[in-house]
Amino acid sequence: MVVWISMFYMKKQITRLENDLKTIDTLRELDSEKEFAELFLEKMGNFGSPLATFEGQFIEVLNGIIGEKVKARIYRFYRKKKPIIAGIVTEVLEPSSERVIAPCVYFGACSGCQFQHVRYEKQLEFKRQRILAFFNQYDLLKQIKVSNTIPSPQIWNYRNHARFTVRFGGQLGFSNRITRRFVRIDECKLMDGQINGVLKDLQNHVEETSNLSVRVGIHTKQQLIQPKLNTSEISMETGQKWYQEKLLDRDFRVASPSFFQVNTLQAEKMILLVSELLNLKSHEVLVDAYAGVGVFATLLATKVRKVIAIEESQSAVEDYLQSDNHVDNLEFLLGKTENVLPLIPEDIDSVILDPPRLGCHPDVIDSILVKKPYKLAYVSCDPESLARDLNLLVAGGYQIMNIQPIDMFPQTYHIETISILEIK
Repeated sequence: MVVWISMFYMKKQITRLENDLKTIDTLRELDSEKEFAELFLEKMGNFGSPLATFEGQFIEVLNGIIGEKVKARIYRFYRKKKPIIAGIVTEVLEPSSERVIAPCVYFGACSGCQFQHVRYEKQLEFKRQRILAFFNQYDLLKQIKVSNTIPSPQIWNYRNHARFTVRFGGQLGFSNRITRRFVRIDECKLMDGQINGVLKDLQNHVEETSNLSVRVGIHTKQQLIQPKLNTSEISMETGQKWYQEKLLDRDFRVASPSFFQVNTLQAEKMILLVSELLNLKSHEVLVDAYAGVGVFATLLATKVRKVIAIEESQSAVEDYLQSDNHVDNLEFLLGKTENVLPLIPEDIDSVILDPPRLGCHPDVIDSILVKKPYKLAYVSCDPESLARDLNLLVAGGYQIMNIQPIDMFPQTYHIETISILEIK
């Protein structure tokens, strides 16, 4: 058994070394074929980077700001067999007045942050404009007002979850989205200090795995590190199955596969805001679709007669069942929202939709239009899928009362949006 385990890890290390060598060879080829261009950055792209015209087409240019003139290195590559051209700024020839000095030494090389070089107030406006750009693709949404983005209480060290790539003999870091170049990270300015402490202790000691996930409780200080590490070089406990966190003074258990918002303090503000905007009444039946570990369902249950939570992740439902948050008027249903929602026999007054990035399944929208709950709160992390789904809901008889962006992800292009709708 010992011999088999040793051979298993040896094969993994050989495979990882071969991949590292391939990466080095690829980067040598890139370095030998450098191509540069002077570009004017014209408008915002879908992924937070501005676009410039190059060879008769718009290309993404990382680390620039709209209105700047820059010198950029050009990268040509294939992704899913499709040729792609992109640029990365190497010199700013005419800087924007919104440009600031990025405080992170890895900014640009890492690519995990898109906006560190942009004044934070302008970041908030860029995110609002990103939502409007997707809304403008639909006639029914073109005139919708989008409120100013609510800033995050912390714009640094706010993340409670990190996923690190492991390369080169146990080094922890991230891979650049364009170049695929691995960047060793010894401190990430987006991560909570507890995660950076774990990073410091495990750096260079995790060669037995290719990826490492670290999750921490901002309020509880508990942590979850996956996978379990067998090396004798570290004294830290790893391989935890779950950890606990508090939101608005209620305890929640979060297992490794379960979804949980990465910005704990801003998540608390978002829950209170959803509650305020929905204006729930004590006689209502509320459905919390895509419920996760039951955060909305648990914290809003006291405001209504009954809450029905729907979640397809067995892990997340088990987290709720094993927590101390059992609520008498909360019913938790395991299954896909598109399968469970049509089968609910009760008349539904209000619905919270908090789907993954891809948005709602078409059958979920159809069920909403059949059941016609009076009020909807659509919590979205992707403006593109949000605009698509809102267009269907408005066409089906709902009117948009409020579009409120809330910044859960400072320094990046990602934006959370709370949309409130009522049946006409």
